[in-house]
Amino acid sequence: MLKAVLFEIDGTLANTDLIHFQLWQQLLQGYGLQIDHPFYQKHISGRTNDTICQNLLPQLSPAEGNHLGIVKEAEFRELAQHQLQPMPGLLRLIEWIQLQDLKLAVVSNAPRLNAEFILKTIKLDQIFKVVILADDLPVGKPDPLPYQEALRRLDLAAEMAVVFEDSPSGIRSAVAAGITTIGVASTHAHSTLYDLGATLVIDDFTDERLLQMGLLN
Repeated sequence: MLKAVLFEIDGTLANTDLIHFQLWQQLLQGYGLQIDHPFYQKHISGRTNDTICQNLLPQLSPAEGNHLGIVKEAEFRELAQHQLQPMPGLLRLIEWIQLQDLKLAVVSNAPRLNAEFILKTIKLDQIFKVVILADDLPVGKPDPLPYQEALRRLDLAAEMAVVFEDSPSGIRSAVAAGITTIGVASTHAHSTLYDLGATLVIDDFTDERLLQMGLLN
């Protein structure tokens, strides 16, 4: 029986992909790296800033990589403050979840300041009682630990939850934790998310197939 619904933040609650891509494109250009959107999707989307810097800018020390991430995320919040909107159909789904008295959680690789900023901007900062961020764990997604920790905090078995995720790293994490995972194709192709183990892939939360899964009915 379904007891909880878990969400990623970036690309799932709000479509932040284009802003992140443009910022990484500008920052990496300063280091002589020219990237396009397919490169961003493969090597950056859904990963922690530490992992991105380690993989793409190995010449930076951990402290330098951390500073670069801080600068980039501050620029993200400046650009995003007037642009972010909840994904279509999200508020209707949240209302249904609350009416069913299901538990809600977010599980994200987003830095804490970004996570809090996005939730506040789309007016969902009082909704999620369980917030699991990579900043608080030894490893982030694609490791299953973030979702395992969410289940532990919710005191639920994996089969009692469903996850909404948009990135390959997030899909891998949730699937490895044994949770039914619905892909949100805001940042990656439907086929990519299905290949990674998503049970269903939707464009946004207006998809009527959610009714067939017992959601929104």
